Amino acid sequence: MTFEEYAAQDAVGLATLVARREVSPAELLDAALARTEAVNPAINAVVRRLDAIARETIVGGLPDGPLRGVPMLVKDDVAIAGTIRGFGSRLFADHRDEVDDELAVRMRRAGLVLFGRTNMPELAQSTSTEPALYGPARNPWKLAHSTGGSSGGAAAAVAAGIVPTAQGGDGGGSLRQPAVNCGLFALKTTRARLPSGPSWPERLGGLGTPGFVTRSVRDSAALIDATAGPEAGNPRRLSPFQRPLLQEVGRYPGRLRIGLLLTPFIEGPVLHPACEAATRDAAALLAGLGHDVEETALPIAIRRWQDAAVVLVASNLRVALQDRAAALGRALGPDDLEPGTWVRVMQGEISAPDYLRAQRTLLRVGQAVDALFDRFDLLLTPLSCIPPPRLGLLSMSASDVPTRLALGAASIAFTRVFNCSGHPAAALPWTRNQDGLPIGVQVAGRYGAEPTLIRVAAQIEAQRPWAHQRPPEAPLLNGRGATA
Repeated sequence: MTFEEYAAQDAVGLATLVARREVSPAELLDAALARTEAVNPAINAVVRRLDAIARETIVGGLPDGPLRGVPMLVKDDVAIAGTIRGFGSRLFADHRDEVDDELAVRMRRAGLVLFGRTNMPELAQSTSTEPALYGPARNPWKLAHSTGGSSGGAAAAVAAGIVPTAQGGDGGGSLRQPAVNCGLFALKTTRARLPSGPSWPERLGGLGTPGFVTRSVRDSAALIDATAGPEAGNPRRLSPFQRPLLQEVGRYPGRLRIGLLLTPFIEGPVLHPACEAATRDAAALLAGLGHDVEETALPIAIRRWQDAAVVLVASNLRVALQDRAAALGRALGPDDLEPGTWVRVMQGEISAPDYLRAQRTLLRVGQAVDALFDRFDLLLTPLSCIPPPRLGLLSMSASDVPTRLALGAASIAFTRVFNCSGHPAAALPWTRNQDGLPIGVQVAGRYGAEPTLIRVAAQIEAQRPWAHQRPPEAPLLNGRGATA
């Protein structure tokens, strides 16, 4: 199978070829590994290879799942029994899991072939993937720029054609932001739609959820269909979809009321003109498709509400680090983590009342978001306040802390609110700026409204296809290209 034949298909397309016996799972794995060898030295997306495990899985016989034979990469924070899960951190560089996460079980049951791990910032704490452990992931569209974070390795791998889809996670925009930074699609599901345990039960206090970066809307639908559902031991339960999400692709979404929001939800960031222009263009397209679009605002009557999310993240990660210290049999110190991670997670006291107040604050944030859905079916926003920044500015080891904090806030000013509220939100690639860097938009829906989001995203995809847009090939094959 040539790379051109491999890259012409999305995951659903590859699974269809396998089902027709036009190609074998082993041939698809060979194509994925060959592409990894060709481009990974330039983009540093895949940080741990699991070739032997993948080949043994194929030889042992794959389940007859809906994505049988499709190669899949997983983020460095999903547990796979017998493998190292490094969390992008030197502290966990030799941490080996004994059991699978439920998500890995469901991916394998779907027939996916897990063959490697992708790069991520330390403990998922940056909006750029630049860990000291692995080095930076590079954006295939412009190698000196960020992929975003924390699922930056996943997005870079898909954009560069290693795989049609890769698994990631989203705790503040860290699936959606890398997706659009690399010209791809992603859907953050409603809280508790996908399993996060047993290694990360109630991931980040409910802020986080696993997910997938994809080239096509139908791939996201198929992957969610294959992995969604209640998780044993998790008291949160969502009503199942009326029909498989894959069947929503191509269905008419109806005439929807769409709220257009252009004011950042976090104090401080300023919306870049290119990001605003892309969102207004998306609003015009949706209006042209017959939807009612009205500019509005999200009033959150809680100053610096995002601090509550920081408390929940730091508390949950501190417990993980305490467990790691116990396993190592020693106390942790600042040298165990990157400077920005240590300050964010380990400095300062967080009491039980602090944690409870943070949870209550996020409940109020969710109520504010829900109030908008009394008037609108969907919300349209920029995905980020800024185009993909240059590497080095957002590293957790960067010396310019004010710049890192300002750019980090600008990156999540429109995304984190939906992690706090738990609502589903989709990231759509839209355009590229004058530097050739992708810029995207975000569409959010009511609790459980993934079917509507899939319908609308597919409607947009039909009008503005993006799945076959590719980064410039030469820089990927000619070395690191750090100044590209």
